[in-house]
Amino acid sequence: MRVKFVITGALALAVLTACAHSNVDSLDAVKRGVISDISKNVNIGAMDVNVVSVSFRDKEADAVVSFAPKGGTAAQGLTMNYTMERAGSEWHIKKRAQADLQRHAAQANPGGMGAVPLPEGHVPLSDGGGSGSAQPLPPGHPPLKQ
Repeated sequence: MRVKFVITGALALAVLTACAHSNVDSLDAVKRGVISDISKNVNIGAMDVNVVSVSFRDKEADAVVSFAPKGGTAAQGLTMNYTMERAGSEWHIKKRAQADLQRHAAQANPGGMGAVPLPEGHVPLSDGGGSGSAQPLPPGHPPLKQ
């Protein structure tokens, strides 16, 4: 009788573990992880965040995430590629694609070649005249190469 109870308990635990694992491998779980990590340095409440796609690989995932100003259009936002890492039942950003950071920096440099206007609400970076009136970047923003 006791053996039957132990086996039944072990099977129930295995089923619950499998269910919990599959719930973690979802777009919503990755979105929660991105928002949790990004909100430490950025006012995420002013943005619409959407996970466009995710490719899961065991304890890592590649995610494409779009950011746009609340109520804005996709053209006013940007898309980032992240490598996510699962820690227990949560996903966290392991790294960002370097090309995305360079593209964002190019968008923020209106005087550069192929410049794109800054997204609405983005902090102006300089007056373009070299007078030294550049405003500081927000906390956590990657440095811009000139």
